[in-house]
Amino acid sequence: MKIKLTNCERRLILASCVPALMTLLSTPVSAMHIMEGFLPQTHAIVWGIVCLPFLAWSLISIRKIVSQHRKAVLLLAMMGAYAFVLSALKMPSVTGSSSHPTGTGLGAVLFGPAPMALLGMIVLLFQAILLAHGGLTTLGANTFSMAIAGPFVSWGIYRLCRKLKVNHLVAVGLACGLGDLFTYCVTSAQLALAHPGQAGVLASMTEFLGIFALTQIPLAIVEGILSAIVVMMLESFAKPELREIGFLQKEGV
Repeated sequence: MKIKLTNCERRLILASCVPALMTLLSTPVSAMHIMEGFLPQTHAIVWGIVCLPFLAWSLISIRKIVSQHRKAVLLLAMMGAYAFVLSALKMPSVTGSSSHPTGTGLGAVLFGPAPMALLGMIVLLFQAILLAHGGLTTLGANTFSMAIAGPFVSWGIYRLCRKLKVNHLVAVGLACGLGDLFTYCVTSAQLALAHPGQAGVLASMTEFLGIFALTQIPLAIVEGILSAIVVMMLESFAKPELREIGFLQKEGV
């Protein structure tokens, strides 16, 4: 679904990019929900600033959906609830983090990656406050991995699969499952940058990835299958909403 931006909205996104770019250029970043206080203060601030342009873009995207696709507002809210429920099902994985499905890939497949940034941040904020899952100081890092990086990969994989004429349900499953796995790759990198140890960042990241993989690969497979099932259900019970956002027309369903 393509969204046209006004000049004012383009300026807002560009303005939000400035602090993110300045921070990345000026701060040496030797730095699935990362727990409260597990990241150094500098890393926590950097990841929060990096998220700003994506959140600005997400806000504009959601506003466009609300104003131009009113039938799809409930479906968009359901994607937020879906992400909340799946990402709240945490399984202990390694000190300082946890493994769980993400739930953000499905929203990216239906609406594109932009809306999921803000929805994912809201999900993470509520989980940090109400469930002690994640943290406020690590909100930026968790948002980047689960609500930005993962959805972008899910969206990209889905578009690629559709260009290759892969069945759309198979494409949904692959996109959501691989987006889930990529989220944990990013989380592993964030933890390795923050805690490189004596062996260095690469060795630390390899260790984190190895520990995550034990629980995350099966969870990613389950999330992919579940997401495909949800799409099947939506095609049966929410055809007007899917037509509103152009999903059925684009997929020829």
